[in-house]
Amino acid sequence: MRVAVIGAGIVGVTTAYELAAEGHEVTVFERRSSVAAEASFANAGVVAPGYVTPWAAPGMAWKVLKQLPRRHAAVRIGAAAALAELPWLWRWWRACRPAVHAANRIAMHRLARASRERMLELTDTLGLDYEQARGCLVLLRGERELALARPGLKLLAELGVSFELVDAERARRVEPGLNAGTALRAAIHLPADGVGNCRQFAQLLRGRAEQLGAAFRFEAPVEHITPGAAPKLTTRTGEQGFDAVVVAAGIDATHLLAPLGLKLPLAAVWGYSITAPLRHVDGLPEIGPCAALMDERYKVAISRLGSRVRVAGGAEIGGAAEGVNAAALATLYRVLDDWFPGAALSARAQQWKGARPMLPDGPPVLGASGAPGVWLNLGHGSNGWALSCGSARVLTELIGGRRPSIALDGFGIERLR
Repeated sequence: MRVAVIGAGIVGVTTAYELAAEGHEVTVFERRSSVAAEASFANAGVVAPGYVTPWAAPGMAWKVLKQLPRRHAAVRIGAAAALAELPWLWRWWRACRPAVHAANRIAMHRLARASRERMLELTDTLGLDYEQARGCLVLLRGERELALARPGLKLLAELGVSFELVDAERARRVEPGLNAGTALRAAIHLPADGVGNCRQFAQLLRGRAEQLGAAFRFEAPVEHITPGAAPKLTTRTGEQGFDAVVVAAGIDATHLLAPLGLKLPLAAVWGYSITAPLRHVDGLPEIGPCAALMDERYKVAISRLGSRVRVAGGAEIGGAAEGVNAAALATLYRVLDDWFPGAALSARAQQWKGARPMLPDGPPVLGASGAPGVWLNLGHGSNGWALSCGSARVLTELIGGRRPSIALDGFGIERLR
């Protein structure tokens, strides 16, 4: 089949590879000049299936409201954006109901687990090196964080996730560089999870996809999709026909799908990161994280990527790419300084802000769109890296007319109508 993939973020690239590996003739259309140029560019890099969870959770609305006035709030909502995003916020609040959240978390974990297995398989068979490291530590600063984490531990056990609740002493043995002066009550150790450079993985997989015959068209924004038995794409260079079209365009998908009668409730939830070289002093042990950490109080991730450290977090609803929130960046620097003071060359830090395309209930949309010949693989929010390989695999199975390797309950577009 001739298949077009719209979008070359981590979801689009993995989809292109899987389709090409199945023998399809694949063309990828990307509006930017390279792969992984937007939401996939400088994300946290953490791959932790046990912690892939819907943002819509019981009690979350109250937590967000309490945090809004704080300087180091994990979630921020712009005053103007609040009105524009009111329908999305309403649907998000409805999805916070316990039964809805539980079903969505189970579905997302099922996909995340399959995704990690596929990522490891690709890493091994293709010999990929993308600054990956094994291990994730969730840091619980005080009794409050420990108490809030306990219900989640029960669910992790039910889902079969490998984890261990460790005391501060054991946590510091896992991550020897942790600052002894910062209070730490306990930590959740996830030895099977880890971290990797998402953008580097996407670049490597693009190369493998091209070896299989996939073509990448950069600076080629798609202007219109014409559905049908032989769907067509319109770009600046004209119209081109295919046997199937996969929309993996992230937040940009909304204006492409609206003319087809598909008005998905996608919101741009902006996240921030800083990436800096780790300080190295001859004759002294290297400082900084060994793998991946999550500060549960501030919802900030700290990741080791080769000789650099990346600190990522924040959830900003509304705003634009050019509007940088100084308080959000200050939170990242604070968390880094709390746990690894002096470890990074902050004067050489690179700052980044990216829009994560999020659906109000959490899971992405995978499968047929309802418009003939058009398929969807989008809405992964902050979990695109963790869910990409599994999403690409099952969508390829669906397009090929095969039974998907995991149950796809909860991922169809029908739930959003």
